[in-house]
Amino acid sequence: MSAMMNNEEKKNQRNYKRSGLAFSVLGAIVAVFTVTTVFQWQGISVDINTSPPTAQANELDLGQSQNAVSQAIDETSKAVVGVSNIKNSQKAGTGSGVIYKEDGDQAFVVTNHHVVEGASSLEVILSDGAKVDAELMGSDPLTDLAVLQIDSEHVEKVAEFANADDVAVGQTAIAIGNPLGMEFAGSATKGIVSGLNRNIPVDINGDRQPDWQTEVIQTDAAINPGNSGGALINLQGEVIGVNSMKIAKEEVEGIGFSIPMNVAKPVIEDLETNGEVERPYMGVSLQDVAQVPQAALQQQLNLPADVTQGVIVRGVEQGSAAADAGLKQFDVITEVNGEQVESLMDLRQFLYNETEGGETVELTVYRDGQPSTAELTLSSQ
Repeated sequence: MSAMMNNEEKKNQRNYKRSGLAFSVLGAIVAVFTVTTVFQWQGISVDINTSPPTAQANELDLGQSQNAVSQAIDETSKAVVGVSNIKNSQKAGTGSGVIYKEDGDQAFVVTNHHVVEGASSLEVILSDGAKVDAELMGSDPLTDLAVLQIDSEHVEKVAEFANADDVAVGQTAIAIGNPLGMEFAGSATKGIVSGLNRNIPVDINGDRQPDWQTEVIQTDAAINPGNSGGALINLQGEVIGVNSMKIAKEEVEGIGFSIPMNVAKPVIEDLETNGEVERPYMGVSLQDVAQVPQAALQQQLNLPADVTQGVIVRGVEQGSAAADAGLKQFDVITEVNGEQVESLMDLRQFLYNETEGGETVELTVYRDGQPSTAELTLSSQ
């Protein structure tokens, strides 16, 4: 009797569990239905797809991606040219450039300052191999940009500049140029935009001290010697940057830099129109306080011990804005418009980015250890 009841109890338990499982599954279905109904009531449809993506779909996506890259390269490559730097009738080096404008019988090419620096003459090699003489319209070492003018007779394509606001980290980036010279003309490499708003220190005068910080796009698309001045483009074939440099260290791989269009565009316009970039000018030669021994600062300049940053006026140009403002040799500038000046690069970046010629700025100046203020009306140069 006991055994029979045990068997009966076990049977009932099994039935209960099955019933409970059935109710659980039904509850899950009801819950999904309820959620789906609520979302549909709010105007949102829910599509539940538990099937894994098929190989055919993956291959289709890959094919579409490859096709987009090919189309972008085809869209822009004919606007990318070679630039030969000729010194004393001999080719000194070859870089790249981008045709960005055609105006009647003239066309304009943007490239890097370091590609054309020191040239006695310049030559542009078009995508069809035609070689044309180029005139240097202007060059700017701070942004490493230059503009050339050529005859438009053989120009087939003009590149389109992208909107800098549309560039995002992770998007596809394609570098087009002439790595290692014209033997590899029109080479394309693909990567992504690795970083935005990077600042790279630039030594203009060769004293191993940074004179400027150039804003760049970071990319892992391969950029090699000869690519300088070429195009970094998006999948629409639009130029998002002008390729400029890479970190060339054995332990570093895939870090290249391109000058973004929000930086490049106004410089290109100035170089094309004026032959130079007009920037606010003070008319002084300067040296960083940090470069001078503390003892000299206190003994020769009578600078307070707590003043350890700023710039020292080494010389004042006669008739300049600085001379009109009363600045003198050995004055120490520590602030401009209330912003602390830690170095010459700080001062330059504030003046070049935040002010313009004709504007008046207020300087905090130490002279013989005593602080004072001076108003200086900037000129343009």
